[in-house]
Amino acid sequence: MSVTPSIFKAYDVRGIYPDEFDESVAELVGQAFVTYLNAKRLAVARDMRLSSNSLAAAFIEGARTQGADIVDYGLASTDMLYYGVSHEKHDGGAMITASHNPKEYNGIKLVGRQASALSGDEGIASIRDMVIRHNIPSPTSTRGTLSQAQLLDQYVSHVLSFIDTSIIKPFRLVLDAGSGMAGVAAPSIFDSLPCQTTRLCFEIDGSFPNHEANPLIEANRKHLVSTVVDTQADLGIAWDGDADRCFFVDENGQFVPGDFVTTLLAEAFLLKHPGSTIIYDVRASHAVPNTVDRLHGKPLINRVGHAFFKKRMRETNAVFGGEVTGHYYFRDNAFADNGLIPALLILELLSKHGTSLAELLAPLRSRYFISGEINTTVQDMSIIPTKLDQISACYADAIQHRIDGLSIEYPDWHFNLRGSNTEPLFRLNLEANKPSLMADKRDEVLSLIRAG
Repeated sequence: MSVTPSIFKAYDVRGIYPDEFDESVAELVGQAFVTYLNAKRLAVARDMRLSSNSLAAAFIEGARTQGADIVDYGLASTDMLYYGVSHEKHDGGAMITASHNPKEYNGIKLVGRQASALSGDEGIASIRDMVIRHNIPSPTSTRGTLSQAQLLDQYVSHVLSFIDTSIIKPFRLVLDAGSGMAGVAAPSIFDSLPCQTTRLCFEIDGSFPNHEANPLIEANRKHLVSTVVDTQADLGIAWDGDADRCFFVDENGQFVPGDFVTTLLAEAFLLKHPGSTIIYDVRASHAVPNTVDRLHGKPLINRVGHAFFKKRMRETNAVFGGEVTGHYYFRDNAFADNGLIPALLILELLSKHGTSLAELLAPLRSRYFISGEINTTVQDMSIIPTKLDQISACYADAIQHRIDGLSIEYPDWHFNLRGSNTEPLFRLNLEANKPSLMADKRDEVLSLIRAG
């Protein structure tokens, strides 16, 4: 098939299978990836999507023709693949997944040594150009080897090492794996804790028979929320399809925004590592830097995206970083994101405080009123710089910065507006110190975004 350049995204390669992304493309990406990294040994894993087996086989074939030895970890979560790359000192790794996207999608997440992420700025563009321009070297004379390995036992031990399991209280939990890859490691991890669990959608199934594995969409949380309330559980936890992100609802079934989860995790780390650096993204509630300041940590704001977070964390030796979309990064996890460590840290923090999740969140919910991410479709992404300039001029008296998109700061409200790195969208995140002010300013900014 002819290769569509648009499948090469800011953070991965992804498209509709097989119309945009198929085995022939996966094989070419495997060849180009080895060439770009000059890799001798790579790790490969795959998620549960119906096309993932054949795409993984094609990627592996392409990589082997370029002389790279492959260690196939089979069915695994993305964060397990990251762990394998860093712990086993591979030259890089590839995860066959489309993360939280609907079942018709598939793709590849690519990382280099120590699970350092490739991005559109570094790596993915080079691989795209090699594939599109047919500029891949001829196969090597010596074909790479293929072996299989399993990561589960050592991965589970690694994740559990982030907390003191002896202090975890006997919480009643509802867990929703979304038919995805959390079903691989989560059972072993939660069986190690003194918690009673109700497990939803733990049967791994790439047809997603219950709901899409994207907990950011409210409809996909309905079963989790109703089960938490009906069983009078202490909290609910859900994961996306490749299980590198997790999401929480409190005992009342109320969803916890990623900003507030980042705030709680920052507290958890500052209790363990006083004075540490915490990274947060431009979209985040002021709850994050205010809490880090109050606990005498060092808050650093950063542009959105896992490649940028991991790079900044390495540069500053930050102990933790959090994005509002549920990606949480850990220094002692090769600076990579992980979907199970946050769940354990929240349980540990609740155990230390001896309180419920809603009670722990009450001070944040009473002070910070956030819009959540609001998307507006744009027909032509080239208009985004002009539109940002126009909106910037409307708030000329504000503190402004352009770390990522446009950020506007007033004493009692602020917002970030940026073009999506992956879709033709404007993304707005706004916060105010009163619900009415948040609603008024949200509508005001949206009217400016959507004005003809």
